[in-house]
Amino acid sequence: MDAYWADAQAERAPDAPTCVSTFAGGGGSSTGYHMAGFREVKAVEWDDHAVDTLGLNYPHLDIYHGDIAAMSVDEVLSKAGLKKGELSLLDGSPPCQGFSLMGGRALDDPRNGLFREYVRLLDGLAPKTFVMENVKGMTLGKMKAVYHEAMTALRGAGPGYRTVSGILNSGYFGVPQLRERLIVIGVREDLGITPTLPAPEMCPPTVREALRGLDSGPTGFQIHANFLTAWGRTLPGRDFSDLHVKGHMFSHTKIHPDKASPTILKTVGVQRDGQANNGLYHWRYPRLLTIPELKRIGSFPDAYQFAESGDAVKDFSNAWARVGNSVPPLMTRAIARHIRATILDRA
Repeated sequence: MDAYWADAQAERAPDAPTCVSTFAGGGGSSTGYHMAGFREVKAVEWDDHAVDTLGLNYPHLDIYHGDIAAMSVDEVLSKAGLKKGELSLLDGSPPCQGFSLMGGRALDDPRNGLFREYVRLLDGLAPKTFVMENVKGMTLGKMKAVYHEAMTALRGAGPGYRTVSGILNSGYFGVPQLRERLIVIGVREDLGITPTLPAPEMCPPTVREALRGLDSGPTGFQIHANFLTAWGRTLPGRDFSDLHVKGHMFSHTKIHPDKASPTILKTVGVQRDGQANNGLYHWRYPRLLTIPELKRIGSFPDAYQFAESGDAVKDFSNAWARVGNSVPPLMTRAIARHIRATILDRA
């Protein structure tokens, strides 16, 4: 990871491929693109902590902090010194939470404005390629209709795009975490290239391999006293769902050191007294994973910083959310390198 982080921090050549990251979060995707040698010309994010975190790690990055709907295409192009059609890649993970299958077009639902904003930028910027990430559930059951409608909108944006989509698991791209995401790659029609998805590169690394060399002692946010017995009775790799403590709703998993971690969720439960009631737990010590451990499992570099306020509980929860909300950097790196090799270097 140190070598990859050095790649991310390296100065870019003038002809390096360019990217814009929308819904950038705390920088998971941005870091992946930087690792792959892209020059990120703009990041768009509204969350205060995420923006502060991006700025800490990429102080020279042009960050639009606000509502994406208020950002014009002209602003993106002028600040990046690009013309329409010159941007190499537009990235984004627009949420699709307001779809309704009961009559009308789902994309016309006002709650789906963020997805429409992504399509607006795709239409106006006309980048050579785009990458859109979303939850895998978008392709399942009743959501299939939503998925097909979204794909139609993406293909019809700007000059038109050829697309490929599929479910990728981050574990097969060097991330010690089994995180599945819907990945859509689009290529502008005039380039005449049919996009493909990157092939798996390796077996998922284990948690033990990922944490090698890291000081992982007992110190940290300890599991709530009400759940200590359940933690002790649970085998590594299992959750506590069959050992429910009466009167409490929770999601606990004791990770297995010799397997990849389950998906890191964005929400962790830590009380003001320092006791934890929700999250991923160490297999040996009755505590939540620490942020250094979480960074390793999320494939963030050790040197990656998360903005702090001085409130230990708030800072821990915010850092956890940044990792849990991200597309893991090594997964994005693999996608970006694949796009460079199969599309941008040929265009």
